[in-house]
Amino acid sequence: MRYAAAVRICFVLFAALASFVGEAFTAPVVTNTTNSALALAPAATTGKKVFVLPIRDDIMPPLVYLVRRGVKAAMEAKADLLILDMETNGGRVDTTREIIAILGEFKGETATYVNKDAFSAGAFIAVATKKIYMAPESVIGAAAPIMVSPGGDGVEKMTDTSEKKMTSAVKAMVRTVAEKNGHNIAVIEAMIDKTKGLTVEGTNIVKEGDILTLTNTEAEKEYGNPPKRLLSSGTVKDIDELIKILGYAGAQRVDVKPTGMEQLGTWINTISPILLIIGMVGIYIEMKTPGFGIAGIVGIAAFLIYFVGGFVAGLSGAEWVVVFIVGVVLVAVELFVYPGTIILGISGAALMIAALIMAMVDLYPSPGVLPALPTIDKFQLPMTNLAIALLGGAVGVWLASLLLPKTPMYRAIISTSASGVRTEVALEAQKKSHLGQIGVSVSPLRPGGKAQFGEEILDVMSQGDLIASGVKVRIIGASGAEAVVEEVRQ
Repeated sequence: MRYAAAVRICFVLFAALASFVGEAFTAPVVTNTTNSALALAPAATTGKKVFVLPIRDDIMPPLVYLVRRGVKAAMEAKADLLILDMETNGGRVDTTREIIAILGEFKGETATYVNKDAFSAGAFIAVATKKIYMAPESVIGAAAPIMVSPGGDGVEKMTDTSEKKMTSAVKAMVRTVAEKNGHNIAVIEAMIDKTKGLTVEGTNIVKEGDILTLTNTEAEKEYGNPPKRLLSSGTVKDIDELIKILGYAGAQRVDVKPTGMEQLGTWINTISPILLIIGMVGIYIEMKTPGFGIAGIVGIAAFLIYFVGGFVAGLSGAEWVVVFIVGVVLVAVELFVYPGTIILGISGAALMIAALIMAMVDLYPSPGVLPALPTIDKFQLPMTNLAIALLGGAVGVWLASLLLPKTPMYRAIISTSASGVRTEVALEAQKKSHLGQIGVSVSPLRPGGKAQFGEEILDVMSQGDLIASGVKVRIIGASGAEAVVEEVRQ
């Protein structure tokens, strides 16, 4: 009965927490505004949508979550144009690579608006869009890779070999997207590699030994015959004007807004294996102690935080919380309602594992009817995290079963879990009252299982004998929370 009560409370908590996720974390990350031209041309007359995604501050992991959610929102809305509103001094190359890959998922028209600065990684991300426009007095470039000191408070000098290797790798990454979007590769390489220099049509833009940085007027200057702009497609005063220039006057404008949860999501996903271990060990301890208390709450909270991390990262929605809850329900039904059916428990466990994996798989909206299937590489990180968690959880459960009953904490947990409903003394009295009772096994005892005594179904275990379901058994003692039984022979 204590397990059934615990499960009921778990379901209520899971339902409440799932509702919280659904309401609090599915709040829109976009705000609808309208182009200034709407006074003459209402948005409804065009049917087109423009998403504006901010690329601000340093290019660090939290920005990946904002970009991912923004791109997915644009894809779900079937947006026609995605504009990056950029003002950044640069950041990490690995984060830049992730952002470039995410932008590649959007199949509509893309453009970057350099609002002020697009240094270093900002320049790399800019060339990942098909067009670049710049604000008056803005600059782009200075993209040579550097190595930040371990403390993050300075620049660490690289050896010539390390610098060449890093520069080569960055050039290859940026050259790929520059070629794809039709940007001048020589310009991009001169921003990265100080040994390149840049001369266009006999005009020396930057000499060897210097890194290229362009103002808005320099970037839009035309060279060659036929004339072609160096990098920027033009200087515009603001994004509203850019939208009109690109032919989307009267379109619905949607500005993606940071939620403030991106940094929290970074921390959560860093410790996701630890959260899974805490969840597993917490639920195990809860199942081994009376009532419902601290261990169960901690375990449930750990699983919830894990799912919240996936949602904040833009990887998954609240649907995987629901799948996980369904799995928990099926396992509970297997244990407490229809013991021995096996199929319910296996199905529930499969759903729980699937939810834990898919909560961290990066899925993008599909343009077709059928959902897009993730590639194998998308499963690598969640599968690794789950493997670490299963190993760590097994060790944690073993240590808890071995050491916890010998500590004062165990007595405190039992007392707290009882919550005034079942004290330890009352439990001992109940165990004694069960001695000698005769019932029927409702599941095979191998040696653990379940048996019914009157209206009560108890967790029982034999003394090592295998007892089939439907056999009369007698309670002869207790081992922890389980009753020890023997077969009643006629």
